[in-house]
Amino acid sequence: MLYYIFRYLHDAFDVPGAGMWGYISTRAIAALILALIISLWFGEWFIKHMRRKNIVEAQRNASIDPFGIEKRGVPTMGGLIIIVATLIPCLMLGRLRNIYMLMMLFTTVWLGLLGFLDDYLKGHSKEYDKMPGLLKLISEFHGASATYREKNKNGMRPIIKLLGQASLGLGIGLVLYLSPDAVIREGSELIKSTLTTLPFVKSHNLDYAGFFLWMGPQIGQALGWVFFVFMTTFIIMAVSNGSNLNDGMDGLCAGNSAIMCVALGVLAYFSSHIDYANYFNIMYIPGSQELVVFVAAFVGALVGFLWYNAYPAQIFMGDTGSLPIGGIIAVIAIIIHKELLIPIICFVFLVESISVMGQNFVAKRGNAQGKKFRFVNRAPIHDAFRLKPEQLQQLSAMDKILLKWPRSSFHENKVTARFWIVTIILAAFAIMTLKIR
Repeated sequence: MLYYIFRYLHDAFDVPGAGMWGYISTRAIAALILALIISLWFGEWFIKHMRRKNIVEAQRNASIDPFGIEKRGVPTMGGLIIIVATLIPCLMLGRLRNIYMLMMLFTTVWLGLLGFLDDYLKGHSKEYDKMPGLLKLISEFHGASATYREKNKNGMRPIIKLLGQASLGLGIGLVLYLSPDAVIREGSELIKSTLTTLPFVKSHNLDYAGFFLWMGPQIGQALGWVFFVFMTTFIIMAVSNGSNLNDGMDGLCAGNSAIMCVALGVLAYFSSHIDYANYFNIMYIPGSQELVVFVAAFVGALVGFLWYNAYPAQIFMGDTGSLPIGGIIAVIAIIIHKELLIPIICFVFLVESISVMGQNFVAKRGNAQGKKFRFVNRAPIHDAFRLKPEQLQQLSAMDKILLKWPRSSFHENKVTARFWIVTIILAAFAIMTLKIR
């Protein structure tokens, strides 16, 4: 909004200083500062409001979280702080006609609503009769009112959550395929492309359509776009669920996500600048500079949220925050055609997901044999680092653990800091891959 106002003032009246708001650097820095201020101010009000409404976290299972007793009575749904602090600066400072900015705003709102509904169902399972009509109708879809409390104590059904994420992925993929503004520049031409950046190789690009060109150019290109939409959907679901699993310690997910977004912001800036794109021999994506403004606002919101979420947490983000965080990271990477760098940038999310899937797979195999098998001590993997020595001994005595690591316990502050350090190293390495071929 302010972008268009200042541009009008500059073009029509040549108002001194109005022209600087056309620069990405100015708007990005302003968005970061504004998001930080909003998250700090709104966060304090929101925490007090949630405590007055008694929407707080129940005491956690001490067998899983040794520090859970300290977290009783902490408000949840803090993801609303991140969402509000991201949306307001983007609406004020972003170019709202830009297709990529619109996609990011929609992603934030869509997954934010999905996560909010999940948190709402968990927090209001004992207040079914007081629910607004629409939420009650949605709740009844999950189970009859007589069994509502039991069925919804863990939130919405996983299949509903996955369908919500998949529908977003499908929508993003189709917009990138159909929108005339979602193009890359090749030479002097603006074209639609199924190219993606391939790290560690000299040619640096991979064309999804190349997998199907043996079927003919037209069919191959069409199937390439089908595969691209499928990849988009899969990546959004995977990263969104990965960030959801990573949200288990004070400051863990917010800190990791801020670092990942800084790396993606750098890559987005390179992709949006024709000189840098030529220098690094990567795709030039006109209009993607608005992603830098969005990323700056999002990082500011995450850092502001950390003010209250760092140990000991005054508020938890809940699914309201963790679901959109992963979706935002995935969509940014897809827009700038850097989705194959996600396993490096989001390595922590990947390991969390693998630990959970491995735990479930091994446990099912063990149950089929009448035995107790575990892949790791606890899943997600961050829980394995904070088990006390007596808990580790108890697990080793009762269950057969395939990966007996770690063998010692750490305070969650140390676990969080070390996860951040790993993410910083890998985020820097992901940027380095632009020159490592």
